[in-house]
Amino acid sequence: MDNDTTHRENNNHKPEWYRTLVEEVNDLVTVVDTDGTITYVSPAITRILGYDPGELVGHEGFEFVHPEDRERNADALEAVLSNPSESETVEVRFRHADGSWRWIEATMRNRVDDDIIDGILLSSRDITERKEHEREARELAEEYEAVLNSVEDAIFLMNVEEDGDGVRFEFERLSPSYERQTGITTEEVQGQTPQAVFGEEQGAELAANYHRCVKAGEPISYQEELRVSEGARFWQTKLAPVVSDGEITRLVGVTRNVTERVERERQLRQQNERLGEFASVISHDLRSPLNVAQGRAALLAEQGESEHLDPLLQALDRMEAIVEDTLTLARQGDIISETESVSLTNLVGKCWATVDTGEATIEIVDEMTFQADPDRLRHVFENLFRNAVEHGGSDVTVRVGCHNELGIYVEDNGPGIPVEKRDEVLEPGHSSAQGGTGFGLTIVKRIVEAHGWELSVANGTDGGARFEFEMSEQGEFV
Repeated sequence: MDNDTTHRENNNHKPEWYRTLVEEVNDLVTVVDTDGTITYVSPAITRILGYDPGELVGHEGFEFVHPEDRERNADALEAVLSNPSESETVEVRFRHADGSWRWIEATMRNRVDDDIIDGILLSSRDITERKEHEREARELAEEYEAVLNSVEDAIFLMNVEEDGDGVRFEFERLSPSYERQTGITTEEVQGQTPQAVFGEEQGAELAANYHRCVKAGEPISYQEELRVSEGARFWQTKLAPVVSDGEITRLVGVTRNVTERVERERQLRQQNERLGEFASVISHDLRSPLNVAQGRAALLAEQGESEHLDPLLQALDRMEAIVEDTLTLARQGDIISETESVSLTNLVGKCWATVDTGEATIEIVDEMTFQADPDRLRHVFENLFRNAVEHGGSDVTVRVGCHNELGIYVEDNGPGIPVEKRDEVLEPGHSSAQGGTGFGLTIVKRIVEAHGWELSVANGTDGGARFEFEMSEQGEFV
């Protein structure tokens, strides 16, 4: 058999070979002529787009392309017609048989000169799922950018890189808030380790926390010292790992400048230490001679009567009350670290029962539960109840309830406190009641502040005194 005969036989088998190939592959194969009219569609059209091949043959492909994508599709077709040696890939939305739109990625090749194909060959696949993932990723990225650019807390992103047997941390990005608060920019730190940015010693301390988070495999919180500006030294940081394919590839840190709070707590601790030292002197150096004086006065009272004995005993009792209140003041100002759930009704009831209230009336207007130290808080309510009776009389009415959504109030219907004296009454040594030590309301203030709350004095509903506690965390109202 000569070569010409063999070539003709091979050509005769080509149409059957092509048909078998396109019918078996998963991709959709389409042929259109130079005008865009469909001349062939592979059977995959039924599985991918729900049509019978005969429904599309003879129609212009543009009829099934989304109007917004037709120009892009036409440009790709024009490109392969103008340059037969190059292929073009285009993504368009194609109408499904059920009327919905499916994303199709089509690669066009010019096969006009091919005797068998005689047109533009398109190899297409359904990429709807991929496009949906891209859309979701794009929306997530937009949300991520919005959060990163708008939150007040400083945010930093760290890449976790393999480094031999361990990992290495490199800065990836800083939020605008981080840059504003620290003066450090993303451009300055991107790709650098904490040691390179903050120095070997301080950077190693930072990296130790990052290693701890990676080892834990879950978010961690901690306070760190990082001096980056005059007003930013102490930071409260929450660090969370990002897992990809089972590996931690990134850390996301959210940090808040707490320098003012830390300095305030430090000052309060120092004040409490000094007050504790003072209280210790009073307790040891004053109480002993005071007890001696009280004992001798009691002996004098047994031996005879004197107009000077009652004033003497009252003065000694007052001295003892001052010593007790001073010790209470010293002990109750420490910052509270452990709390428990407290019922306002139960606590108020216990405190009211321990105070000599005479004919006074207590009204609990609201019930709520909140987090506090109940032992220390008893001093608050007991002192406020005594204060109400001392100034409002034995028939005073005291009300306790919820203040706004984040606090508690205690008020009475007594004479009230003038505006110009509301700050003064909270200072040590101030007392307008005969025989008072002047420390009762100061103790109230110190315990309230030790909880992290704020105390303010206002007018009561009926014109009396009203004390309001603003809590840092919302109570649970019942």
